[in-house]
Amino acid sequence: MIEDKMKAAVLTDLNKIELQEIKIPDPKDDEVLIEIKAVGLCGSDVHYYQHGRIGDFIVEKPIILGHEASGNVVEIGRNVKGLTVGQRVSIEPGATCGECEYCKEGRYNLCPSVEFLATPPYDGAFCEYIAMRADLVFPIPEEMSYETAALVEPFSVGVHAINRGRLSPGETVIIMGMGPIGLVTAAAAKAAGARMIIGVDLEQSRLDVAKEMGATHTINLREENLKEKVNLYTNGTGADLAIETAGSPKAVQGTIESVRKGGRVAIVGMSPQDEVPVSVSKIIDKEIDMVGIFRYHHTYPMAIEMLSNPEIDIEKIITNKYPLNDTAEAFEKAIHDKTNTLKIMIYPN
Repeated sequence: MIEDKMKAAVLTDLNKIELQEIKIPDPKDDEVLIEIKAVGLCGSDVHYYQHGRIGDFIVEKPIILGHEASGNVVEIGRNVKGLTVGQRVSIEPGATCGECEYCKEGRYNLCPSVEFLATPPYDGAFCEYIAMRADLVFPIPEEMSYETAALVEPFSVGVHAINRGRLSPGETVIIMGMGPIGLVTAAAAKAAGARMIIGVDLEQSRLDVAKEMGATHTINLREENLKEKVNLYTNGTGADLAIETAGSPKAVQGTIESVRKGGRVAIVGMSPQDEVPVSVSKIIDKEIDMVGIFRYHHTYPMAIEMLSNPEIDIEKIITNKYPLNDTAEAFEKAIHDKTNTLKIMIYPN
């Protein structure tokens, strides 16, 4: 039996999360109720916690954060087919309209009417239960952990990046920034058959994890010169694809420096400054194709299949685990111990 009330970690003010008791949502006819088992703490959650906004998305009332989630189906709406009570699932967090031009052309990640978990004004998954539209709920294999199922969400960003970057088997990819998104992008590139994966960061501890996630080579920018190392690794040619995940203006510039003539650049990281200086002459001279990456679309089945391969142990990026009661402590850990923290996992149940 499910109780009427549940616990939720609610952001009530800047840098303030309170554990509250709220009503368990009732699933609509096209929804399922999910008992949340694991939720990853994302950089966007930390931005809302510290600053109350990301661009035009502003926290104007108390909100439940968390969008990288997995759990068990415990109740099913009357019109739902293909899901059963007890199924273990991964949750795609963005409910799109299905009617706009972007949805109809298959790029539903650009839907202007998307209701995305933990993006104001919509609540997220740092709570014991959520109701979710059934078409956004994906069963996972029995052998897949709740942690891996939660990490399907950030992994999907990496999958979308290599898809948009047109990575082909046997190619060389360089990834600027070995935070959680950079690391899962390295794993996605490995699964896609990249011959050489070069991970770049300022922290050696992150580069060490990158090697475990699929990077064949690393560059520590505190000690090594980017251009020299790329030339050494690629015999002076440059990478076929450069992916920026750090959200750093210098990293954006580094992608242009590192990619070969006729190569591709994919920008994933959101820089704190809106305008970033780049060398237009180099973009033209090299005839570089540049693309932006916003979330993902049609990635979940593929991502779940890729993460079912035992060679990809995405849980290596998990550095800390907290119960729901200690969600505020988890946020403070993410903010004040960046050197030793990659992905934090919260356990609502």
